[in-house]
Amino acid sequence: MKIEKFEDIKAWQIARELVREVYRITNSKEFIKDFGLKDQIRRAAVSAMSNISEGFERGTDKEFNQFLNYARGSSAEVKSQLYVALDLGYITENDFNDLYSKCTDISKLIMGFINYLKNKE
Repeated sequence: MKIEKFEDIKAWQIARELVREVYRITNSKEFIKDFGLKDQIRRAAVSAMSNISEGFERGTDKEFNQFLNYARGSSAEVKSQLYVALDLGYITENDFNDLYSKCTDISKLIMGFINYLKNKE
């Protein structure tokens, strides 16, 4: 399948799911009062999704690669913040595992894309 728009990118699709789920869990009564962590994890999730689309639209492989790396970093940031949320009892272990898995999938897909772009040159 040829990727014609950023919405075709599997990593972006999973990142969109991640954003939706992060917003769901951060609306819980346990999480809602921790403004700092709530804001940080939301911004990191949105950043992962946004950097994939922004990089794609930049039009060059070099810039796309740069933004894909930013997206990987943001995905890792979400993983780290998930540990904080789990340790504080804001989320269940099931939510932790589901969201952590999504972050891992995003990172793997992005790494594959980065390798593809490098080998394309």
